[in-house]
Amino acid sequence: MRAYYYDNTAADQREPHDSGVPVSTEELQALGVEYRRFSGSDSENLASVEQLCQERSYKNRDEINISPALLPNYEEKIKTFFTEHIHEDEEIRFILEGAGFFDVRDRADKWVRILVEAGDLLIVPAGIYHRFTLDTTNHIRAMRLFKEDPKWTPINRPEADNNKHRQDYLRAVTVFC
Repeated sequence: MRAYYYDNTAADQREPHDSGVPVSTEELQALGVEYRRFSGSDSENLASVEQLCQERSYKNRDEINISPALLPNYEEKIKTFFTEHIHEDEEIRFILEGAGFFDVRDRADKWVRILVEAGDLLIVPAGIYHRFTLDTTNHIRAMRLFKEDPKWTPINRPEADNNKHRQDYLRAVTVFC
């Protein structure tokens, strides 16, 4: 995992967009974003994910495999993923193959880009503005973890500004400071 401020250039969203200004794991934690690296064997990594599921009461999971060959209307879909939004639940992703970028808003409303690759697990809190895209390899396979039934319902900005989960997040992030 590598995190840094997004450079806001007009290059393709799948490019690194590295501003050269790094963001530490501690700074991500202050935003409520959690990162874990699992670097064991596949079975060891899955055991670690299972332990996390027990600790955080994740009851369901599925896998998503995204590439131009596997996802109909690929270009349109990744643009949809890249639309700024929130969720009313945590977004938990364990990367199994490939790579992508999660962008999250910091307290000053600037984008922080987080590169995730195989072995990375990222927990994005409910209510944080974020977006996702693949990198230029155009492939990622990830396990999605859920506390209840699997759902992925984005609430786009600005409609989400007054959402209860957004307001709860804003209150919580001031406590993280």
